[in-house]
Amino acid sequence: MLAASCCDRRMCVCPGPRRIGYSFRSVKCLTGSWAIPVRSSRLPLLSDAMPAPAHLFPLIRNCEIGRICSTVCYCHRKHLCCFSSHFAHGHFRCAPQRKFAALCRPKENFNQFIHARDYASTPQRFYLTPPQVNSILKANEYSFKVPEFDGKNISSVLGFDSNQLPANAPIEDRRSAATCLQTRGMLLGVFDGHAGCACAQAVSERLFYYIAVSLLPHETLLEIENAVESGRALLPILQWHKHPNDYFSKEASKLYFNSLRTYWQELIDLNSGETTDVKEALINAFKRLDNDISLEAQVGDSNSFLNYLVLRVAFSGATACVAHVDGVDLHVANTGDSRAMLGVQEEDGSWSAINLSYDHNAQNEHEVERVKMEHPKSEEKSLVKQDRLLGLLMPFRAFGDVKFKWSIELQKRVVESGPDQLNDNEYTKFIPPNYHTPPYLTAEPEVIHHKLRPQDKFLVLATDGLWETMHRQDVARIVGEYLTGVHHQQPIAVGGYKVTLGQMHGLLTERRARISSVFEDQNAATHLIRHAVGNNEFGTVDHERLSKMLSLPEELARMYRDDITIIVVQFNSHVVGACQNEEL
Repeated sequence: MLAASCCDRRMCVCPGPRRIGYSFRSVKCLTGSWAIPVRSSRLPLLSDAMPAPAHLFPLIRNCEIGRICSTVCYCHRKHLCCFSSHFAHGHFRCAPQRKFAALCRPKENFNQFIHARDYASTPQRFYLTPPQVNSILKANEYSFKVPEFDGKNISSVLGFDSNQLPANAPIEDRRSAATCLQTRGMLLGVFDGHAGCACAQAVSERLFYYIAVSLLPHETLLEIENAVESGRALLPILQWHKHPNDYFSKEASKLYFNSLRTYWQELIDLNSGETTDVKEALINAFKRLDNDISLEAQVGDSNSFLNYLVLRVAFSGATACVAHVDGVDLHVANTGDSRAMLGVQEEDGSWSAINLSYDHNAQNEHEVERVKMEHPKSEEKSLVKQDRLLGLLMPFRAFGDVKFKWSIELQKRVVESGPDQLNDNEYTKFIPPNYHTPPYLTAEPEVIHHKLRPQDKFLVLATDGLWETMHRQDVARIVGEYLTGVHHQQPIAVGGYKVTLGQMHGLLTERRARISSVFEDQNAATHLIRHAVGNNEFGTVDHERLSKMLSLPEELARMYRDDITIIVVQFNSHVVGACQNEEL
């Protein structure tokens, strides 16, 4: 669908205040009173201090919540709004925030469910076992180790671990990793989609090819073009490192190739004879891919499936955070609010974090000023409302999202001439308020260059689903201790809670058990997700909490967290040190 899902926290017709957590409120809903999440400064997810009514867990177990509550009108961290798949032809629905934090609307007749509580008459709790939890957490994990040559690793990258944990159904995040074969270096990236997964999927497939082509020397570009002209086999550009779930769209491969070929033909014609600058190549690749996404949607395709696909890609959106590692040169190109963080081991063995990207949203004052400078002063008050671009979009930079880039006339023409699915969709026909001087959105990345040092041990690329739940310093410590196996114990902080001696003993016992079992995770990204989802108020992984969070059905999971996608890149300190000495 082109429309934003009911729990899309990025695009919201009814912007509202920031939400920081949830508590539970009893609401009458068909089966009687049961708990639903509402705003709170804490997140006691069905904790023992506030037990859930008995109806909730049997409902979760029997998947009845999906039937009874077909539409949960709640926008994570933001205002209540939805655009549910229940309304396939697109009717915006907005729930007043003062009434409920969720709405329960049955798909079928009320009387069909009037006796739904009969089978849940006694209090019960259903938790996932540790093996079940591990099975869920490890379902999408992937690891790659850089091969050695003559028993030596000559790359500055030892390898990487990646993983994803969905909250949306289907997941809107994507990830990519590849080795550049015609130039040096490795590319890694995370992509966070909104208003669907179409744009994130397309960018995850295509962006690395645009970057690789941008980095190729003129002679190699000519060789590739001559091979295409003569029908010979092409030189491989990238070696992909993909999980089986990380697929490519075969139907669009020819269209994507033709657009890429047009790009390298233009690079051949514009050859200046100068050595390609990595920063410039990254910026050009991002901008050119976004331009091609827009152009493909305007031109359309005679194939009805492809025509609808390119429109879905263009009308949805995606942020991107990409790293290019070549020797000691690390470049991070970021568009949107995913982040890159460098893990540094200090001389005393402790861990610190260095930001290698900046969020492009309303919390970034420089970004707000940039947007205001690009538009007339008469629009200053309407450009950013409720921390959103034009009151609607959270990231200020993104791929796709042509509703914030095209003129009103172009939008109407494309929608009216498009397929019925597009023309009947209220979202695609909706024009943002105060829309006077487009484009308001750009995909141009902000690029940061960092020279690797021996103390720089790893890089974390992650979508905002991780950073919403964890501080970068905690991320650096957890990953660093996992990779080295050395744990620097900090005093247990209770955050103002009244803790008995027995409870403190329990916390210390849990911490000791956690250290002894830390190697149950063979993947650093999985280990980080375990902490992001299962950490309690004391900063320790609580299995009961983790089990409850992973047990939530699709309709509820998005209320508590976003999709989480993580790549952890481990650097080779010996190679980095040797390269550093050579440069000196």
